[in-house]
Amino acid sequence: MRLRILFGTLFLVGGLALYGLAIAALAAHVTPPGPLAAFVFYALAGTVWVAPAGWLVRWMQRAAPYRPPPEG
Repeated sequence: MRLRILFGTLFLVGGLALYGLAIAALAAHVTPPGPLAAFVFYALAGTVWVAPAGWLVRWMQRAAPYRPPPEG
């Protein structure tokens, strides 16, 4: 169960880093010149990753239900 959380965390961090690199590379080819166009591009690209990350976090939370530590 805890391995799911570990793998999910590693995948989330690594995937987000790769996503950032891919968006930066894509921006060099797609973004029209101008600060407004760059702002819109990065605003959209910055929110797109939230949906897959949310799914991954929900998947990780299903792994281990909370159990309070034993007293004593």
